[in-house]
Amino acid sequence: MSPLLALGLLLAGLCSVHCLPENVVVKDQDRRARVDDHTLASSNTDFAFSLYKQLALKNPNKNVIFSPLSVSIALAFLSLGARGSTLTEILEGLKFNLTEIQETEIHQGFQHLLQALNQPNNQLQLSVGNAMFVQDQLKLLDKFIEDAHVLYSSEAFSTNFGDPEAAKSLINDYVKNKTQGKIEELFKVLSPETVLVLVNYIYFKAQWKTRFDPKHTEQAEFHVSKNETVEVPMMTLDLKTPYFRDKELGCTLVELMYTSNDSALFILPDEGKMQDLEAKLIPETLTRWRESLHPSRIHELYLPKFSIKSNYELNDILFQLGIKKIFTDAADLSGVTGTRNLVVSQVVHGAALDVDEEGTEGAAATGISIEKLAFQRTTVRFDRPFLIAIVLKDTQSIIFLGKVTNPTQA
Repeated sequence: MSPLLALGLLLAGLCSVHCLPENVVVKDQDRRARVDDHTLASSNTDFAFSLYKQLALKNPNKNVIFSPLSVSIALAFLSLGARGSTLTEILEGLKFNLTEIQETEIHQGFQHLLQALNQPNNQLQLSVGNAMFVQDQLKLLDKFIEDAHVLYSSEAFSTNFGDPEAAKSLINDYVKNKTQGKIEELFKVLSPETVLVLVNYIYFKAQWKTRFDPKHTEQAEFHVSKNETVEVPMMTLDLKTPYFRDKELGCTLVELMYTSNDSALFILPDEGKMQDLEAKLIPETLTRWRESLHPSRIHELYLPKFSIKSNYELNDILFQLGIKKIFTDAADLSGVTGTRNLVVSQVVHGAALDVDEEGTEGAAATGISIEKLAFQRTTVRFDRPFLIAIVLKDTQSIIFLGKVTNPTQA
C-alpha cells in the first residue's frame, strides 16, 4: 500500500460539506452573505492548499493534520482590527481577490458560515467558536468589540497577562473544554507583554454511514517509505461509495459518507507520486475530483485506524504566504484600540484527528497573541571606520578632528 494522503480536517467544503437544514430561516443580512458563499469557499480552499504545501514542506515524511478553516477564521477575526496595507496583506494572504469582493462581504461570509456550521444536527457534533482574552487595562474600540461579537460570535474574557502562567492556563483550559479535551495545550508559552489573544476552536464528531466491523480489523503492513514498514490496525469494508481513479494525476479517491451526509475524502497517490500530487493541489483540482466521483462497488477497502496530532507555530509560514506586517513594527492594528502600538507575537495551531471503525473525531484551535510594541531602543554600534570631532562648548572650536579606521593601531 502506498502512503495515504490525509489532507487534514477540512471543514469548509473540502472533506466536509455542511449545509443549513431546510427549516432554518435565513435573515436578509445572511441572504446577502450567501451570494459570496462560492467565493468564500473557493478562497478558503485555495488558502487551505497553500498552507498545506508549506506545512508539508516544513515537515517532510511526517504526518500533517490541521484545520485551514480554523486558521482562516482566526486571521479574518484579526483583520477586523487591521487597517491599510496590513489589512490588505491579511485578506490577500487568505486568497481573497479584493477587486471582486469587499471586506464587509468577507466578514458577512464568515458570519454566515459560522451560523451554518453551528446549526443543531442530531447526526453530527460540530461546534465552531471564537474568543478573545483581553488584558485588564487594554481599552478596545467599541466597534471592534461589536464586530467581534456580531460577526464572529466572540466571547470576551478579562485576563491578567502580567501572570503569564495563569493566563496561559486560562486560555488552554478554555480550548481544552471547547474541544472535548482533544487540544490540551494550544499555547506553550505566553509573554507577560501580551495584551490580547484571539482564539478559534473547532470540534467535530461524526459516524460513518457504513461502519467498519471491528471484528475485521487486523494488523497489517503500512509502507511509510520504500525502506520502512510499520504494523497498523487495518480496517476493512465492502461497500458502494463515491470513487474516482485519476489517471492524469496518478491517484485514487474514495469518499466515505457520514450519517449526516457530510463526508471524508481520502486520496491515495500512486507509489512515489506523493510530492507530484501535492504540487498540483489547487481549488480546480478539488472541483474536478468532486465532479468525477461516482458511486462504485469497492469489494475490499482497507483503511488504517489512526490517531494523529499536531502543533504548529505559523509565523514563518504565514510570512511565506504574504502575511508579513502583522509581525513587524509596521503593523497597523489600530482598529483594535485606536492606536498603532500593537503587533502579533505568535500564531499557533493545534489539531487532532481520530479515525476508527465508528467514524471520525477531530478538533483544532488557532491562537493569535498580540503585544504592545515595546519602547524602541536606539542602538548605534561603532564597529566600522568612523569620524570623531571634539568641539569646545563655549567657543564651538573643533579641538580634535579625526578618523578611526583601526582602533588597534597606535
